[in-house]
Amino acid sequence: MSKAFQFLAKAAILTSVALSSNVATAAQDGRIKNVVLVHGAFADGSGWQAVTDRLTKDGFKVSIVQEPQTSLQDDIDATKRVLDQQDGPVVLVGHSYGGLVITDAGNDPKVKSLVYAAAFMPEAGDSLLSLVKTMPLPSEDIKATKDGYLYLDPAKFAQDFAADLPKKTAAFMAVSQVLPSQKAFSAPTTKAAWHDKPAFAIVSTKDKAINPQLERWMYKRGGAHVTEVNSSHAVYISNPRIVVDVIEKAARVSE
Repeated sequence: MSKAFQFLAKAAILTSVALSSNVATAAQDGRIKNVVLVHGAFADGSGWQAVTDRLTKDGFKVSIVQEPQTSLQDDIDATKRVLDQQDGPVVLVGHSYGGLVITDAGNDPKVKSLVYAAAFMPEAGDSLLSLVKTMPLPSEDIKATKDGYLYLDPAKFAQDFAADLPKKTAAFMAVSQVLPSQKAFSAPTTKAAWHDKPAFAIVSTKDKAINPQLERWMYKRGGAHVTEVNSSHAVYISNPRIVVDVIEKAARVSE
């Protein structure tokens, strides 16, 4: 065995041991150690990287759901698949449209607390469309394709979704956005998990995708513990430390 291969093998073993030790520490100090992250519309799971890096460093086991966004039920099912893989209690986190997904998927018994990051927090019977009709949208830049999918005008993406991100990052997100189906936005929530489980929420005060007043109203209605951040809609990317702080508070909820 070459010295280079021996070095790489030893490094891999040490990394594995360190990660296992961190997760064990999280469990021993009374925190929920599993965190499942759900992205919103017009984005994918890669935006959670900075949040994931911090949570992993702090001893959490992180999993990221990649929703197809073909329907609300498909996205709930995708989340349930990831929840099924967890080895214990979970903090379930959603951004934007992901809030609808976690509200329903959060009824899974493994989920012990919920985090809404600039996310919709629906009651049973609410859809995304019914909620946005209650208060004026900050912008009208969502367009529809001929076959019933939606996209955010790439020329307006940065100002609406990611105003406090580097221009290069926002530009890439604009051209790599995931298109949700219209029926995903019109589907109603069936059962709101926040009635039975603690909820934590983040208001992005400079949000141009969801009216911040709507965020405040939903979170108050749902009895969530609220943190306000001077941020764009992409709060999980621009302010990962604050988002991690809120997730870690949710992880301290007793089983």
